[in-house]
Amino acid sequence: MTTPWGELTLARHPEDPRDRLRAWDAADAYLLRHLAEQDVPADGTVVVLGDRWGALVTALAAHGPTGAAGAPAPAPRATQITDSWLGQEATRANLARNGVAPGTVRLLTTQDPVPSRVDVLLVRVPKSLALLEDQLLRLAPSLHAGTVVVGAGMVKEIHTSTLQLFERILGPTRTSLAQQKARLIFCAPPSPERQIPSNPWPYHYDLPDGIGALSGRPVVNHAGVFCADRLDIGTRFFLRHLPRTQGEQRVVDLGCGNGIVGTAVALADPRAEVLFTDESFQALASAEATYKANGAPGRAEFRVGDGLAGLADGSVDLVLNNPPFHSHQATTDATAWRMFTGARRALRPGGELWVVGNRHLGYHVKLRRLFGNSELVAGDPKFVVLKAVKRG
Repeated sequence: MTTPWGELTLARHPEDPRDRLRAWDAADAYLLRHLAEQDVPADGTVVVLGDRWGALVTALAAHGPTGAAGAPAPAPRATQITDSWLGQEATRANLARNGVAPGTVRLLTTQDPVPSRVDVLLVRVPKSLALLEDQLLRLAPSLHAGTVVVGAGMVKEIHTSTLQLFERILGPTRTSLAQQKARLIFCAPPSPERQIPSNPWPYHYDLPDGIGALSGRPVVNHAGVFCADRLDIGTRFFLRHLPRTQGEQRVVDLGCGNGIVGTAVALADPRAEVLFTDESFQALASAEATYKANGAPGRAEFRVGDGLAGLADGSVDLVLNNPPFHSHQATTDATAWRMFTGARRALRPGGELWVVGNRHLGYHVKLRRLFGNSELVAGDPKFVVLKAVKRG
C-alpha cells in the first residue's frame, strides 16, 4: 500500500498466499491522503474506529507525529477499536512487519471502555449501521469542540442513512467528492449543549412462536450481530432440525452470533458441554448474554477467535454451523471452508458437523470433498440442513 509517508506491506489474517483480497482499499488510501494534505494533528488522542485489517493505524504509527518512520513512541499514537478478532490479529502482524514498536498502537475491542478524550476520530464505515450507531453513541461523550471527525468508505457503503446517523449523534455532516469510488465524511463534533441520544443497544426480544420449546425465549443482541432485531429465517429453520445430543457430549456453536443455537442445545440437554465461538467480540457478548438470560443449566464456554483454531484434535462430538459467505463487502467461501476444515480436525471419529445454508451455495460439494460424505437432513426452497460425519 502506498501512503503519503511511504510504502507499507499489509496482509489479512489468517494469511493465505492464494487470497487475492487486499488488506486495504481505496477508502483507506483516500483518508490517509486527506490527513496528510490537511496536516491533521496526530499528537493528541487519535481513535480509529472499524479499521478492518489495521491499514490505517499501521500507516499512522509508522508515520508518527514527527514524520520519522519507525521512531519509538513514548505513548500510543493511535487507538484502534474493532469488533473483529481477525482484524485485530491482522493489525498486530501488520504493525510488526512494518517495524512499528510494540505499544505504539493501543488495541481495543468494541466491548472495551472508550478513551475519555478523543482529539481525532477516524471512522471506517462498517457494513452494519447498528454497529456504527452503537459505537458513535459510546464515543460521543469523549469528543470536544476541537475534535476532528473524518469518516471513510466506498461509495456503495455510504448511504443517506449513514450521513443522517452521523448528523443525529454528532453534528452537521457533509461528504467529499468521490475518488476511485471512495468517499469521505466530515462531521462537526457535538457542541457542549447538544444532547446525545440514548443508546438502544443491546437489543432484547423474545423468540417467535413455531419453534417448539424455544418459543418465547429471550434473545440478547449487541449491535452489529447479524439480523440483530429479529430471528433470521436461516437460524429459525436450523432450530427446527437440530440433532439430539446424547450424554455428556461436547458441542460447538461455531460462528455463534447471538448464541441461540448453542443455548437451544444447552436447554434441551443440560448434560451437554457447549462451546460458543465467534470472531466478533459483539457476537460473543451477545451469546453469553442470551445464554444467561435463558438460565441454561449446563456447562458453557465462550471463546473469541478464528473458528476452531486452538482446539485439540478430536476433542468435540458435534459442531453446529451457519457459516457467513461475506467478508465485509466481498463475497467469499473462504470462511466457510476454514470452518469446515477446522471442524473436521476438531471432531472425534464418528463426530458430526451440521450445517445450515442457502441452498444455492452448494455446501454439500465441499462437505463431500472434505469428509467423504454429506447427508441432507432437511430442506425447503431456500435453505438446507446438511450433516457430515467424520470417518475414522
